Amino acid sequence: MMFPDRVAAGRILAHRIGGVRRAGVVVLGVPRGGVPVAYEVAQALRVPLDIVVVRKVGVPGDPELAMGAVGEDGATVVNADVVAASLVAPDELAAAQRRARGEVDDRVRTLRDGWNRLPLTGRTAIVVDDGAATGATALAACQAVRQLGARRVVAALPVGSREAVAALRAATDDVICLARPQPFLSVGRYYGDFVPVTDVDVVKLLIRSRRAFRSAGQDPYFPGAPHLLPL
Repeated sequence: MMFPDRVAAGRILAHRIGGVRRAGVVVLGVPRGGVPVAYEVAQALRVPLDIVVVRKVGVPGDPELAMGAVGEDGATVVNADVVAASLVAPDELAAAQRRARGEVDDRVRTLRDGWNRLPLTGRTAIVVDDGAATGATALAACQAVRQLGARRVVAALPVGSREAVAALRAATDDVICLARPQPFLSVGRYYGDFVPVTDVDVVKLLIRSRRAFRSAGQDPYFPGAPHLLPL
């Protein structure tokens, strides 16, 4: 165990990121588990919080083994080594991707609930998850925010495998990872408290972040449409 819980991990991660220039920065949590970590980072940096929705594509018969991931706006990652080793046929991969993309669409409707996406064009996007074993999910999230116009993409993780960090480093402008244990166990093994995060938890944190900016007389989420902000 390295971190008591996601809140503590987020605060430690925020301290590590603390020197980043805040102008034009947005923190994006990967639902669900990455959002409590991302919330602490956003609070410490005093920058807006949003989400980037992605879904792991599991191997048929072994859904916990990621053979890739899909994300918002068509982002797709395929782990060719896992696909080959698991003898997954092209049609099986395509079917699994379609199912995952449907789940992404459902999750977007549930978590955003009509809220505008925070504009990313020209901004620095810090993509936060609670950890990365294969890196497929975090990689899809980073690719998604790049497609949404982010000028600079930074992946930030409390813990990740060396392989995941290497994959992220090749696809982003920077990677901040507090720990890279070897051999790498499941992400939850590095937390004392790793209870599941619910959709309700995610929405509450997003609302809390929005309210903080609204109470400060700012509205980076809904310029020109403040009536859409839940109060």
